[in-house]
Amino acid sequence: MTSSGTTAGSRYAEVYGRWKADPAAFWAEAARAIDWSRPADRTFDPEAGVYGHWFVGAEVNACHNAVDRHVAGGRADQAAILYDSPVTGTTRRITYAELQEEVALLAAVLRDLGVERGDRVVLYMPMVPEALYGMLACARLGAVHSVVFGGFAAKELAARIEDAAPKLVLAASCGIEPGRVVAYKPLLDEACRLSNHKPQACLILQRPQGEAALAEGRDRDWAAEVAAAREAGRRADCVPVAATDPLYILYTSGTTGKPKGVVRDTGGYLVALTWSMLNLYGIQPGEVYWCASDVGWVVGHSYIVYGPLLHGCTTVLYEGKPVGTPDAGAFWRVIAETGAVALFTAPTALRAVKKEDPEAVLMRGHDLSRFRTLFLAGERADPDTVAWAERILGVPVIDHWWQTETGWPIAANPVGLGILPVKHGSPTVAMPGYDVQVLDEGGKPVPADTMGTIAIRLPLPPGCLPTLWRQDERFRESYLAAFPGYYNTSDAGFLDRDGYVYVMGRTDDIINVAGHRLSTGGMEEVLASHPAVAECAVIGIRDSLKGEAPCGFVVLKSGVARPPDVIERELVALVRERIGPVAAFRLALTVGRLPKTRSGKILRGTMKKIADGEPWTTPATIDDPAILEEISAALHARGLG
Repeated sequence: MTSSGTTAGSRYAEVYGRWKADPAAFWAEAARAIDWSRPADRTFDPEAGVYGHWFVGAEVNACHNAVDRHVAGGRADQAAILYDSPVTGTTRRITYAELQEEVALLAAVLRDLGVERGDRVVLYMPMVPEALYGMLACARLGAVHSVVFGGFAAKELAARIEDAAPKLVLAASCGIEPGRVVAYKPLLDEACRLSNHKPQACLILQRPQGEAALAEGRDRDWAAEVAAAREAGRRADCVPVAATDPLYILYTSGTTGKPKGVVRDTGGYLVALTWSMLNLYGIQPGEVYWCASDVGWVVGHSYIVYGPLLHGCTTVLYEGKPVGTPDAGAFWRVIAETGAVALFTAPTALRAVKKEDPEAVLMRGHDLSRFRTLFLAGERADPDTVAWAERILGVPVIDHWWQTETGWPIAANPVGLGILPVKHGSPTVAMPGYDVQVLDEGGKPVPADTMGTIAIRLPLPPGCLPTLWRQDERFRESYLAAFPGYYNTSDAGFLDRDGYVYVMGRTDDIINVAGHRLSTGGMEEVLASHPAVAECAVIGIRDSLKGEAPCGFVVLKSGVARPPDVIERELVALVRERIGPVAAFRLALTVGRLPKTRSGKILRGTMKKIADGEPWTTPATIDDPAILEEISAALHARGLG
């Protein structure tokens, strides 16, 4: 190992050094992989926008690059999308030529309904091919799409409609969850009623599992409109837009109650994602790539839709769960049947599989011979889960770290450049474009192995957010004000002496126990190493003596016969042994489930409010609200909350 964390088998040090020596030249070279209607006047203009803009003066179309150029370039008959829906018992193979036809037809429908370049369109869709058609049809016209997770609460959907002011909403009549049908249309109707902005029309995809009544005058039937366009021979061509124009707006929950609309500009995003598919993920054009996320999240935008299609891959679109559709062998079945060479999922999904099938019995009989790499992101990948996946799969398990705001990975183990030595607990090293630093409270870099706030020296690379939708000042305050010259990730962690990044949690997950700053992520690592623990979460709860004290919540693996109180005592002793008495870890609670968002993030903030006895509300993003009552009951049983 060298001081840069590289080995002789990897090109990482050379490539990262080339970027650092001349960032503009590096990204200008990467931009050659994209078809431009007009080349850039400047690769980077530091005076444009809030902190500078990439590919100023260039014009491009995202749909052309993701679809049309592949049809023209010989991939017309290659599968673009493999749709696998265990909740409906449906599979479909959609070629690039078929994708081009469907997107051009839908774009013609949108155009006939008044959608033009720069208009916004909100999508409220489940994981069906039409969701991808909708995103790409917007991009084809130069319209800005904003995808809201299907089934999101009406109030939250209304807030996004009001902020984005869409001309049109694309929605499905329902979504399908294991054992139930979720009606989307009543939620959409209520959101339109609550919002001060009223969309001109709603295009509704009727699903046979739950058709919806259409509102006269406003609602249109998706299938009927597309059929009419097909019969009339109407197709929409790609409309070039400025590289700096928004491709989409993706909302994240804001602390002020007003959602933050992360803006993704078009040109930089296309360049960054295309670069990442080969260099980071090690995927070749024509290969099958599966990202088991949802188009409602940034991961779905980047690595279900745009990244694989820009690179000429086949993307897997999965309408199901890691467990329960029908069992914990679902991932292995899909990999075998689609021939996926890589899977990208969240650690929480893998923990769910591990909990239900710890010895991977359900993997037997599935041919995974083509499968090369498992990628994990979305939350911290605990070393125990990574080690379990390495053992059962026998392939590299690559943790990587990024955010909705960045749009593509900040730190990763670059498979395409040659894998670096894996260090469990670290997403490895910063990718080209990211100058990652760990800062103290005064904004000064700290020594190696010292905890602090992880920040990225400006400018951010192509693909990252240039601002928030119509909120430049909020963008500055939220991300740039704390450390001038840096983007504040609001994640806490450290860099080791090899330059490996360790993300230990959000900065508000660093708790202060009697003056000692301790990482809840470090304690979670210890709890997760216990052989009986499937998953866990540690929060800091109010303590009159020490200020805060850690409290651990653990979910046990299926089939564990030993009493929970015995395991809880072992966990307390284990933290004391591994971290020391300074952690003051005395409370471990066994629960049936952890409260999570639909994307798999554990709702630690809400759990803390419950434990501290503060007022709390059920977050709109929660997967199952009943779990919070279980958490509350467990805390009350210990005299907390």
